[in-house]
Amino acid sequence: MANNWTITTLPNGLRVVVTPIPTAQSAAVSLWVGVGSRDETPTTNGLSHYIEHMLFKGTTRRPTAAMISEAIEGAGGGLNAFTTKEVTCYWNNLPYERVETGLDVLADMLQRSLMETVEVERERTVVQQELRRAKDSPGNWVSELISEATYGDQPIGWPIGGTLDTVGTMHRDDFFSHMATHYHPQNAVLSIAGNVDAARVIDFAGRQFGDWASGEVIERDIAKPERPPEYIRIDEREIEQCNLSLAVLGIGRSDPDKYALDIMNTALGRGMSSRLFTEVRERRGLAYSVGSGSSRYRDIGSVSVSAGVTREHQEEALQVIIGELQRIASEPMSPEELTRTKDYAAGSFRLGLETPMSFAQRFGGQLLQDGAIEPPDVTVERLRGITAADVQRVASRVFSNAKFSLAVVGPSASPDRLDAILHGA
Repeated sequence: MANNWTITTLPNGLRVVVTPIPTAQSAAVSLWVGVGSRDETPTTNGLSHYIEHMLFKGTTRRPTAAMISEAIEGAGGGLNAFTTKEVTCYWNNLPYERVETGLDVLADMLQRSLMETVEVERERTVVQQELRRAKDSPGNWVSELISEATYGDQPIGWPIGGTLDTVGTMHRDDFFSHMATHYHPQNAVLSIAGNVDAARVIDFAGRQFGDWASGEVIERDIAKPERPPEYIRIDEREIEQCNLSLAVLGIGRSDPDKYALDIMNTALGRGMSSRLFTEVRERRGLAYSVGSGSSRYRDIGSVSVSAGVTREHQEEALQVIIGELQRIASEPMSPEELTRTKDYAAGSFRLGLETPMSFAQRFGGQLLQDGAIEPPDVTVERLRGITAADVQRVASRVFSNAKFSLAVVGPSASPDRLDAILHGA
């Protein structure tokens, strides 16, 4: 059903992927732009995210934020956006018969945004409040600190939202300049999924986005895959829990080991039967929450483990976590664990593709970032084809002689003590 997508390139270069799902009651529309925080400078850090906010604040056709939201919500739908280190995505979700409304609103936001000075100033406070809220949340803040501790002072390591200072100095001209550089059809993908007629949707999209001026894709600087000098970041706070995040440099989006890494990560820290959950929580009672994840960007990536522990258990938990990472590199998985892990990875992947929105997001993001769409059946086949030797190889690649980075928010041991644990002492 949802494997029957079509990709059409409009005359101006915009790629449009349409995924018909005849049984759906909705249609999801998402527009992906290849710009994020790693496309910024030290003084414009946070600009991509700020622009994402501003495109909801009024256009020449819909001068107020309320008119934009009411166009979608008045049809029973929803709309939002997000910014990452490498992409910005604007999306809406509507009853399928109103898909043209979704396309019309997105095209209007992208091409006719007012960026009025009064709205720029008003939203500046909102963005800064968002940054303050993130810092007030230990779980969110530790993820910001581990990014800096892993990648260092280079664009891939900077915060997506910028800082209070950088956001405080941005002006209207900065927005238009950034958009002129990065917001154009060659650097974007429009993805629609749901109960839609592909030919009709493509024709309508062509009329809505056909006048969008073409541009050139700017090559990003290559990220430096080196652990920074400040690889331990501690924000000491008098709170009940010590929030810690341990990370090591991993692999990029196109690395052939990405399927083996997914299986390895699933075995380590996804679900209540994972190694970290079993060892850290169930057997030792050191943490309520513990899990692992991976980030993969165009040319770099990381593998991380996060946990919330009491101060008295911080060192032991960290030692146990590092021990589990080293064990998966030194010992092959048993056939039973490997089968169970692959079933979990493949099954949860399938369950994540239940809605038109999930297809619109996956296919749009893949086409923009990878240049092609991988059929879900192919992804499942490759996950299921991973062997114990594959897992051990990628684990050895990532964890053997690992140069770990660490971030802590809350009560903590000294940096020297934590550094000793990272080095096996």
